[in-house]
Parts: sequence; C-alpha cells; structure tokens
Amino acid sequence: MQRIVKRVALLALSVIVSGCSLGKSDTFIFTADLPPNFYYRASAVYVPAKGETCTVPGGKNTHVGFNRHWRKEYKPDSEIALYRTVSGCPMVISKVKLEINAVYGDDWGDIGGDNASVMIYEVLPADYKREFSVEGESGFYGQCQFLFRTSGGKRRIVKILDCKGIDAKGVLARGRPGVAYTLDQLPGKTVKLKIKLVEEEMPAIKDTWVKVPNGWKRCMGDNFEDQYAFCYGDYKRFSSFMMPDGKQCTIYPGCTE
Repeated sequence: MQRIVKRVALLALSVIVSGCSLGKSDTFIFTADLPPNFYYRASAVYVPAKGETCTVPGGKNTHVGFNRHWRKEYKPDSEIALYRTVSGCPMVISKVKLEINAVYGDDWGDIGGDNASVMIYEVLPADYKREFSVEGESGFYGQCQFLFRTSGGKRRIVKILDCKGIDAKGVLARGRPGVAYTLDQLPGKTVKLKIKLVEEEMPAIKDTWVKVPNGWKRCMGDNFEDQYAFCYGDYKRFSSFMMPDGKQCTIYPGCTE
C-alpha cells in the first residue's frame, strides 16, 4: 500500500514540476508565412525549470531542431514542447531561435540567411504582452531585403539577406524580427512569423556600384582582378560580372543595357 501511495505522489509531483495538468496542452505551434523560396529552420532551447537546481552535462539534448534538413523536407508548422526532461532534469522552454534561409540560385551556396527569435519568459510587463486571437493565433512581422555584391575572380553575384522586424503597420524596428510571450500564454496556441520581401535589391558594400536609370553598374577598380574594386570617384570605367546562373552581364539586375 505504501508503495502505491509513493508512486502516486511521485506522479503528482512530476505533473506539478512540468507545469502541465490533465487535459491541458503542453505544446504550441510555430509557423511562418514566407515569400517564395524562403524557408525557416528552428531550434527550441530549454533550461532547468523554475526552482530546479539540476544541470545537464554539457548541455546535451537541451536544443530541439525543426526543419534541420529543410532542403530535402520542409514543414511550415512545427509543434514545439513547452516542457522536457533531459538527463533526469525537468526543463522548460526559454526561446526559439529561428534561421531564415532564402534560395536565389541553383548552386548549393546560393542562399542568403538571417535570424529571428521567439523569447519566452515567466513574467512580462503588461503592456509588452502580445494578445492572441479568438482562434488562438498571434503573429509577429519581418521585412527582408537582398543585398548584392560580386565575389571571386569571375565577379559572380552573391546575395546577402538582411531582415528587420516591423510592426503590423509596416514600421521598421531596430533589430531582427522577434517577439516575446509568457509561458502560460502558449499552451495550445499558434505563433506565426510573417515575412515581406522588399522588391528592390541594394548593393551590399557602399561605393562599389553606381546607380543608373535601369539598374546598377559595377565599378572596375584597379583592374578586373581587384577583389574590392571601390569606385573612388571613377564613374566611367565599369566591369562585367556573372549572374548566379552563369550569364555574363554589364548591368544589374537586367543584365544588358
């Protein structure tokens, strides 16, 4: 009898520690509304639950990945657990780190990337808490833009992805897209990231391209082998360059003048 009572007590304790109760979800859904050829990769990060003094050796298995192999298999919806037990240590989610990847060519390296995050706290100031719709969904927003430059001896175009947070009205924030919730807000809910792509691309490095009526022309620099090739006021000598698909061009993005 004592053994049964002890096992019931331990079960009850594990429920309390995990923060869950019967009939209550202990997961939430993260999803993303992204432009074409954009994909996200997520890593849910866990720390010891409040009041716990246990540790996990080397932090092993305290991160859970989603869409790790997004090139082969991509799922826009990720069901993320709020609580886990790792090496006997009760843990709670603290954040979701997001990697935004944008594919712009066929080569393996033709990818631009940037970051976003979902932070999760025990308590937040009342005016900082995000609300959920009656359907149980809450969103945050970002705006991404491609920055182009040339690379290598062939002056091949490569692109960098630059993402900033924006509010629902499109006003730019200072940092990367991000949002914060309290732990008790998330069970059974959906958090959605919505990314808008700016149509116009811009040079990644100042004073290397010159704006012309129908695009951008690449400054020659000292010679074609000059990897930096700053303009330095020379707006008469320009070079050709290679597009990601191998095409030789003299103006970006239209290729030919």
